[in-house]
Amino acid sequence: MGQLYLVRHGQASLGADDYDQLSALGAQQSQRLGEHWRAQGLQFDAVITGTLKRHAQTLHGIQQGLGSSHEALLWPGLNEYDSEAVIRTIQKGPLTKPTTPEGYREHFRLLRDGLTQWMAGVVSPQGMPSYVDFVQGVSSALDHVRQNHDGNVLLVSSGGPIATAVAQVLQLSPETSIELNLRIRNSAVSEFNFNPKRHSLISFNTITHLESPTHKGWITYA
Repeated sequence: MGQLYLVRHGQASLGADDYDQLSALGAQQSQRLGEHWRAQGLQFDAVITGTLKRHAQTLHGIQQGLGSSHEALLWPGLNEYDSEAVIRTIQKGPLTKPTTPEGYREHFRLLRDGLTQWMAGVVSPQGMPSYVDFVQGVSSALDHVRQNHDGNVLLVSSGGPIATAVAQVLQLSPETSIELNLRIRNSAVSEFNFNPKRHSLISFNTITHLESPTHKGWITYA
């Protein structure tokens, strides 16, 4: 029996030229999570991450807070879908970077619509795998954990893969996984118990490390 901790990356840089980069707050969120776990005496026997910069930067912050480190196994199947490519399948012409509340609402409306069509096989976003292959990338990481580990395993990824993992464990529809995805907060933790046969959901989207009055202003979604 083991426990898998799935962590969404800290706040990235939505609206910037390079989204795949933690903001200063994202780095603080990540380090704070490591500090929280260190206070609990939690340590990890293995670490697995996607290959994006924000995954590596989040892991670095967590390990700084923990005061310990493990070499991570890099797993491309844990990388996020390309939200811009998804939106381009249904929104032709130049994309406007969101800078206002209205702009962010429109961004996520388009993203939800594009994801729905990608999952149904209606559209094929440029440079992205099919949805079936995307799911397989996540499944393969979960299979690897079950087949090769026990104890505590840390997995650092993004909202899409984590929501997909939860949906698989709970046997939810792809459409439901979109709603899970869009609600996962930065540096949030979801937990699975696992054995060689299966994973079981213990918690979803928790941010205990940010719930003190000192850190409540650090809660973000993008």
